[in-house]
Amino acid sequence: METRPVPSAPLDLSIPHRLHVVGVGGPGMSAIAIALAEMGHDVSGSDLRDHPVLERVRAARVEVTIGHDRALVHGVDAVTASSAIPQRNIELDEARSTGVAVLSRAGMLASICAQAKSVAVAGTHGKTTTTSMLMLMLAAGGLRPSFVVGGDVTDVGTGAQWTRGEWLVVEADESDGTHLELPLRATILTNVEVDHLDHFGSFEGIVDGFDAYLAQVPGPKVVCSDDRVAAELGRRHGATTYGHDEGADVRAVDVRAVEGAFVFGIERAGERLGTIELPMRGIHNVVNATGAVAMALELGVRFDDIASALARFGGVARRFEVRGVDGGATFVDDYAHLPSEIRAVLAGTRHSGDRWERVVAVFQPNRYNRMAEIWRDYGDAFADADVVVLTDIYSSGTTPIPGVTGKLVVNAVTEADPRKRVVWLPQRSDLIDFVAREARSGDLVVSMGCGDIATLPSEVLDARRR
Repeated sequence: METRPVPSAPLDLSIPHRLHVVGVGGPGMSAIAIALAEMGHDVSGSDLRDHPVLERVRAARVEVTIGHDRALVHGVDAVTASSAIPQRNIELDEARSTGVAVLSRAGMLASICAQAKSVAVAGTHGKTTTTSMLMLMLAAGGLRPSFVVGGDVTDVGTGAQWTRGEWLVVEADESDGTHLELPLRATILTNVEVDHLDHFGSFEGIVDGFDAYLAQVPGPKVVCSDDRVAAELGRRHGATTYGHDEGADVRAVDVRAVEGAFVFGIERAGERLGTIELPMRGIHNVVNATGAVAMALELGVRFDDIASALARFGGVARRFEVRGVDGGATFVDDYAHLPSEIRAVLAGTRHSGDRWERVVAVFQPNRYNRMAEIWRDYGDAFADADVVVLTDIYSSGTTPIPGVTGKLVVNAVTEADPRKRVVWLPQRSDLIDFVAREARSGDLVVSMGCGDIATLPSEVLDARRR
């Protein structure tokens, strides 16, 4: 079993600093800004436009400026920005030219992680939900964990909190290699699938990255045995395994869907520990919960506290979030954007006990480079939808590629099932009008993607009520 040195932190946050966050309205950067401010640092931030999340950032006493200005970095000790911010940004340019330290998001998150015993959740998907579940389990066990998550945890209304407790629960993002820079004590690895080829170059590069990641975590490692690649990495690094698989160390057993929730048992090493009631849809969330259970047990949390935390879990923003009901139609928003995520969300609608008559799936593809590589993989992702509505690609800052549009996903879905009703609506106004007219009593309308599709349910509900 290979081991590697634990990464070090580039900035000592045990002493007060004046810090500036560029792109502070982004989900990852807003969480970092809140954590830094609650640690006691003097924090400012800037963004091109206002975002709803900035209300919480300001409430944490972060001074927020809308628009970029070179003067904002004068007198600060360090500046941080996500990889989505262009290097030519004037604030980053001013910081470099005046000798101010410039840290990547990974560097600043690593510096935060160094101030606690940090346990991370890594993997291609399922990170945010699993991180949130684990945080609430540790809190129920009296460990007072801090956390930095990629989405708002419904139970606490924020994506970050610094409690000054011994533990920090953090989401380890692999998209830009952040996971390899974090000094961690323990980790969960949910799965390893194709994504972010712009950073890794190949699937082998992704696997090698997670292999190196597990090698540098000195403490408990918990890995999903249901995922073939993750399971192999887990065996290589002596990890505790979890999932449905009969060979898993921690297993979900006797799983039953009950009116939009799941009830299931937990076994560890063949011993039945008790029953979990999880108020979430989707069998993938049973697996996520089992991973969080396995890590909480490793950290000494009692099973009764674990079960109590999950029984009242309110979910995470944009994870099967019910946004409204109108005329008997239910409108839901979800962050799912990879084929396996879409497949899991839609399968969950069929096995949730809700008895929806039709499922209308609305999907906004994301990133030109991602679609160029994996558009064929979306072919069978919509098998559990009755109607599939597809729109054009949301760029997320990527450069358009000739011939790469949302029509590629249309082609993949229609080729996989020529009988499937597939509607191609690249224009937003047409999309809103169609969904508003199409939805009928008994329907579930679920919009999916990680771009501006998040606002579609509100736009459709407004259109239906005019």
